Formats: sequence, structure tokens, C-alpha cells
Amino acid sequence: MPNNRAKIGVIGGSGLYEIAGMTDIEEVNIATPFGKTSDAITLGKLEGVGVAFLPRHGKGHRITPTELPSRANIYALKELGVEYIIAVNSAGSFKKELRPGHLLIPHQLIDRTRNRANTFFGEGVVAHVSFAEPFCPILSHVLYESAVEAGAIVHKKGTMVVMEGPAFSTRAESQLYKAWGADIIGMTALPEAKLAREAEICYAIIGCVTDYDSWWELEEPVTVDVILDIMRKNIDVSKKIIKLAVSRISGKRDCACPNAVENAIITAPETIPAETKKKLNLIIGKYVK
Repeated sequence: MPNNRAKIGVIGGSGLYEIAGMTDIEEVNIATPFGKTSDAITLGKLEGVGVAFLPRHGKGHRITPTELPSRANIYALKELGVEYIIAVNSAGSFKKELRPGHLLIPHQLIDRTRNRANTFFGEGVVAHVSFAEPFCPILSHVLYESAVEAGAIVHKKGTMVVMEGPAFSTRAESQLYKAWGADIIGMTALPEAKLAREAEICYAIIGCVTDYDSWWELEEPVTVDVILDIMRKNIDVSKKIIKLAVSRISGKRDCACPNAVENAIITAPETIPAETKKKLNLIIGKYVK
């Protein structure tokens, strides 16, 4: 399959299962060394730019955060030529001023996941990518500017905790994360962000605040129906942001993301098993011959 069919990937979270305004639409299923993707990927044009859309949890929301085939999802988008990924995530807030219905473009992550495959590497090849800045700063800025233009109440920068789920936080956990200085919490930004970095794809998030998690004892504990109600209200503005962002993204990538693996592989090339080289050719091929 040609690897230049889409420049921008969009991973839709809860409630976002399609992108309005796409033309020349086709659905593709891509076989990857890491299994099937969450669902078929919708290819098309948005504002004249090639876009690949993937519903993170599958149509009908049938895949839990722990079960997500994140490696397959990121690999497939890389296979299609995607250079930028815009991810839409619902999130709980740890700050009163970050109200349900607001948006936040995070710049940092705290990993509290436990049961997820979080790297493409292994099986005879070791690589340590830089992850000090887990989101592409340039793409994050584009999303922030687009959100402002779309009329959203958006907060620039913040720290996101990523928990395992699928149950929500205990009140003690929620109060702990708040004490750490975190801003929002979700269940799906990892390992997506880490895998995108290993795949040398720019990755940034539109964090849609749906609730106050469970730290605020004066508030009712978070429930799914409350989250879905707020999330539906955020979907339209998220679609506007994506449309604006697509037209703002530059043709040339001036960030560090495109070369994230260049100095990360520490395994001697001659010792990497041939099968692993073949499996990871899309990821390491330009560095390991």
C-alpha cells in the first residue's frame, strides 16, 4: 500500500466517530505486525489535505482503554504516511477553573497505566527515545490557536495523568493527583503519545474536560451519563478545531519529532534479528540497514 495517502491522522475519542466535511472518502483496513486496528480507517480530504480518521474505541465504542490496539493504530497511520496526529480525549479536571466544557491542550504527562504494550521495540532491538516533552510543541500550538479561533474556552498547557481504567479514580487517588499539581486525567493518551514518538509522528491532544473526577467532595462523583452529555457538547467545537488546524499545519516539520529514533537505537545493527528488522522496517528502516 502506498505510504503517502494521508498527511494528518485524527484519532477520535468518546463521541467522535467521524469528521464532517471530508471528501473523496474511502475506508481501508490495514494489516500490521501488531494486529488489527481499532476499526477501519477513513481516508479522505479535509481542506484539501489528506486525512486519515480512526475511531479509537471502534465504532459503537466497544474497546476498553486497556484493550486498545495502540501499536497497530499508530503503525497503520504511519503506513499511510501520516506525519501529524491530532487526538481528541475526554478528561476529568483537578482544578475548579478548568470547568466541564472547557478544553486544555496538555504539554506534559504522568503515566499511571500498568497493563499496556507501550513500545514498538524489543525482540532483539533496544531503543530509548527522548520523551521529556511528550507532545509536539508546534502541533500543540496550532491546536491552541485553532481552538481560540473556533471560539472554545481553551487553556494552554497543563499536565495530564493517564490512568489504567476502566473504572474512574477513587477519591483518594483523585486528591493525590491534584496534590501533584496535575491538571486533567484521562485513560488513553498513553501509550499513544509514546508510540507516536517512536514512529516519529508529531502528536498532540485536544483535552475535552467533562467532569471534576472525584476529588471535589461537594460535587457528585463522575458518572458515564454526565461525561457523555458534556462530551457531546464538545464534539462540534472539536470538529471545528480539527478543520482549522488542518489548514494551519505547515508543510515542513521543524520540530524534533521526525528524527526521534535517529540516536535512540543502542543495539548493534548486526545483532538485530532479521525478523525483527523486517517487522520494524517502517520504524527503524532508515537507520538500520
